[in-house]
Amino acid sequence: MTRFDRYMLSQLMILFGFFSLVLVMIYWVNRAISLFDRLIADGQSAMVFLEFTALALPKVIRVVLPISAFIASVYVTNRMATESELVVMQSSGHGSFRLARPVAAFGVIVTCLLLILTNVISPAADRALSEREQEIARNVNARLLEEGQFLHPAPGVTFYIRDITPAGELLDIYLSDERDPDNPTTYTARRALLARAEDGPKLLMFEGLAQTVTAEDQRLFITRFDDFAYNLGNLITAEESRAPSPGELSTPELLAMPEARLAALGWERTTVQIEVHDRIAQPILALVTALAGFACLLLGGFSRFGVWRQIIIAILLLIGVKTFDNMVADTVRGGDGLWPLLYLPGVAGLGMVALILRLADRPALLARFSLFSRRNGAAA
Repeated sequence: MTRFDRYMLSQLMILFGFFSLVLVMIYWVNRAISLFDRLIADGQSAMVFLEFTALALPKVIRVVLPISAFIASVYVTNRMATESELVVMQSSGHGSFRLARPVAAFGVIVTCLLLILTNVISPAADRALSEREQEIARNVNARLLEEGQFLHPAPGVTFYIRDITPAGELLDIYLSDERDPDNPTTYTARRALLARAEDGPKLLMFEGLAQTVTAEDQRLFITRFDDFAYNLGNLITAEESRAPSPGELSTPELLAMPEARLAALGWERTTVQIEVHDRIAQPILALVTALAGFACLLLGGFSRFGVWRQIIIAILLLIGVKTFDNMVADTVRGGDGLWPLLYLPGVAGLGMVALILRLADRPALLARFSLFSRRNGAAA
């Protein structure tokens, strides 16, 4: 790479890092707020909150990187054009394709980062996040220790606590167990404690009563008790080990998975092929976003109105590519053996970029269109 290529690439990487950091923080804060409300309301600690937000970061970064690449490309290209650096390079005989070389290298770097994220890091984070969510869902304390709300820890079970003392004592308990429709039972107690036992956690209730209504003759049976132990382990349904989804396995794991394992998980080979090729095809769009921002800004000359027209064209181009990508994804998932179509949006986007760069080398052709006419600005 020439000195100009290294200079432009360094500028792109610096701005890319800055915009990525800003956008990741914005997305992360937005995600963290919703997680904070849900986890803290479920009685989870701050460490669990930090763990969940950290595991959600790879998915956030995967969304942000193509956007940051586009913004960095537009910003650097506009600044270099304003400071006449690109004009000097064009005057020395460098065409649009030659000037696009450092941008292409920048796009390849971003694509490689996304390939690592989508194929290795993000699946591992998604799997760890799903396992932790399932583990927390089985945590009885987190599902029951909430004041002033009617909770439903299991189908047919309603639980209410008026207050929890600093010592951990539960006051004014209401527990309705309607899992047996023939004999629904309601427990009320003045005080209660949660205790661990070998056969599972238990709710120790004091000074209460149990009311049972028989469905056959609608008779009410009331039993008063000084203390009573309710087995909370029954609220935790015995679950088999959770089967992962294709998105939670890395690409090497998916490719190495034998047919017997696929059959045991209920997956089809076509599903695995679509998942793997989608992980490879999506990062290519980052190369398109970087080159689209650069190529569109080369259209037309200097204008006192700025480059907003070119930026709008670049955004519309990317929207079109992404819309086409969504249409292709729906088509591929609805058919069999159509996974090669997943690469079509990226190829089409690169083709459009090549066409724009070609047009940028032909100012006489562009001058016919008022959108890119040089009449708006000063000539060199």
